[in-house]
Amino acid sequence: MGQLEDMAMFVRIVDAGSITKAAEQLDIAKSAVSRRLKDLEERLGSQLMSRTTRNSKLTKIGEQYYRRANTILTEVEALNEQTSGAPTRIEGTLKMTAPLSFGLMHLSNVIDAYAHQHPDLNFELDFSDRHVDLVEEGYELAIRIRELQDSSYQAKRLALIRYVLCASPEYLKKMGTPQTLDELKEHQFLQYGLNKSTHLTLRDAQGKKHSLTLNSKIKATNGEFLVDMAVKGHGIAFLPTFITYQTIAHGDLVPILEHYQLPTLNAYAVYPKNRFLSQRCRLLIDFIAQRLGDRPYWDEP
Repeated sequence: MGQLEDMAMFVRIVDAGSITKAAEQLDIAKSAVSRRLKDLEERLGSQLMSRTTRNSKLTKIGEQYYRRANTILTEVEALNEQTSGAPTRIEGTLKMTAPLSFGLMHLSNVIDAYAHQHPDLNFELDFSDRHVDLVEEGYELAIRIRELQDSSYQAKRLALIRYVLCASPEYLKKMGTPQTLDELKEHQFLQYGLNKSTHLTLRDAQGKKHSLTLNSKIKATNGEFLVDMAVKGHGIAFLPTFITYQTIAHGDLVPILEHYQLPTLNAYAVYPKNRFLSQRCRLLIDFIAQRLGDRPYWDEP
C-alpha cells in the first residue's frame, strides 16, 4: 500500500471513531487496520494516536496530520476527477440513508433511473427513521426531513415538504367536519410520534398564528400506518402530503381546514462537512433536486 492509501486509512479511523469501527466499515480485519496505522506512524517517526485498552485519541501531531491529510486527499480526488480528459465513469458503492416512508414511496424510481445511467455503480441503502451518524457509520449521504441544527454536516435543499390535515369521508360524516380550531380540538387525532401530546401551530388568512394542543387517540412512528388508520375512520391526521397524496387523490381522505396555512419542512441532502463529496453523490443530489423541487409531483393538482 502507498502513502496515500495509508493516509486515507488514518482519516477513516479518525472519522469512524476507532480502529474497530473503521475495520467494520471497510470490511477488513481489525488487525490489518491496526497494522497499517502502526506502519504509517513508523514511517513518519511520530505517534498519531495514543491507544489504550479502552480508547484511543489523537495526539497533537495527529490532529495536525489529520487536518492536512483531509485537505490533501480532497485535492487528489478532485484533481483525478477534473483531469481525466473524458467524462468520469461513476462507479464504486454509494452508501446512503433516507427516512423509511419517503424512501420506499419516492426514491425507488429515482434510484432506478440513476442506476440505469450509471451501471457500474453499486448502492447500499438504509431506509430507516432512526438517527444515523454518517461519519461513525460510514455513510456518504443522507436525506433528512427536519430542521437542521448539526453544524458538522453540509446540506443541500431538495424539496419543500407540505403538510395536510385530513380524515376519511366516513369519519367526517359521522363526527362532522371541523370549520374552526375550537371544533378541531374536539376531534380524535392520529399523532405521528410518541410524544405525550401534539402541539400544532397554524396561520389564518390574515397571517395570525394560532397554537393548539390536540389529544391523540392513536400514536405511531410510521406515517403510512397513520394514513391507514385515518382511511379506516379512526380520526384526523396531520401528515406530509408525500404520504397522503394518493389517498386524497382517490377520495379516501379529505383535506380539512384548508383556509389555514400549515407548517412546512424541507427535505435535505446531508453529508459530512470538510469531506470531499464524490461525484457519484454530487450527481445524485442534483438528480433528486431536479426531480422534486419546490413543487414536487405529489403536490401537483
